[in-house]
Amino acid sequence: MFSATPAKRPAALLATAAVAVTAVLGLSGCSVDASKATPASKTFPYNGSTLKLTTHEVATKVVATDRRDIKVTRWFDAAAGTEHLVWRLKGDTLDIDSGCSGIAFCDAKFRVEVPKGITVTKDGVTALEGRR
Repeated sequence: MFSATPAKRPAALLATAAVAVTAVLGLSGCSVDASKATPASKTFPYNGSTLKLTTHEVATKVVATDRRDIKVTRWFDAAAGTEHLVWRLKGDTLDIDSGCSGIAFCDAKFRVEVPKGITVTKDGVTALEGRR
């Protein structure tokens, strides 16, 4: 005559604690909005004709411009959590990421400006066709 109820208690307590923390943080005004964040920019020299862009599912707009380099602009807002901010160019791959972990509230978006004529794949899908 063993009851399954005690085995479920730790999971129930954990779920209740998670809901309580989320409610407290939500009510305390921990809202984030990348569109209201101050933008940060970085440029990368680039001479290639194709670019592989890895975004880690962060909202990213790719734009062909009259630039000779690549310019990345990031908007990032966080109220809690450990930040993970990445923007690096290695060979023909531009890796960008903005996020946070833990009990986290963050929002991010990118704008990537590339020279006209470059073919860009974003997360494996063609985002821009190279035409001069």
